[in-house]
Amino acid sequence: MQFESLNLIEPILQALKEEGYTTPTPIQAQAIPIVLQGTDLLGCAQTGTGKTAAFAIPILQLLSAEKLYGNKKKIRSLVVTPTRELAIQIAESFNAYGRHTGLKNTVVFGGVGQSPQVAAIRNGVDVLIATPGRLLDLMHQGHISLRDVEIFVLDEADRMLDMGFINDVKKLLSVLPKKKQTLFFSATMPPEIVKLSSSILHNPEK
Repeated sequence: MQFESLNLIEPILQALKEEGYTTPTPIQAQAIPIVLQGTDLLGCAQTGTGKTAAFAIPILQLLSAEKLYGNKKKIRSLVVTPTRELAIQIAESFNAYGRHTGLKNTVVFGGVGQSPQVAAIRNGVDVLIATPGRLLDLMHQGHISLRDVEIFVLDEADRMLDMGFINDVKKLLSVLPKKKQTLFFSATMPPEIVKLSSSILHNPEK
């Protein structure tokens, strides 16, 4: 199976070619068509299986179908991940696969000054990649609105639990739009994660 057979748009196929990608990994081959249909997804995947591309590629394609420009850009996809390293990696993936789409992303995480992050959001972004603490912080300060989010990704949910972020995640869920597509990824499925996933996913494909 090749990426061509996944019904991807030309700008994304072009970027994948430039990255040297030809054959999707199993999670990519299974997840991309599900996400493109607009269905909720529960993915069980270890780090290193190509999971980021499994959600970044179809999100870029879905957002490309209807673009907003300049400061009118709203946060239409939110990716929440437990660590700044992961957040930075995910942002690099969105940049790589989305380089010909004209979509913009930015990443927010704690431990650094917030001014550049706030400035990037003001300039308009389509995709926001964030760690939970800094995200809630910037929301409380009024810098971030999640009311236009169409696609929400919770990445490495089991690590979120281990790191004590589950309450932060629940706070985020309470302000996200009810009507959205949710993609939930976890390497393991302990009972609390199963419970969390069933509370936020709507008829998901697994």
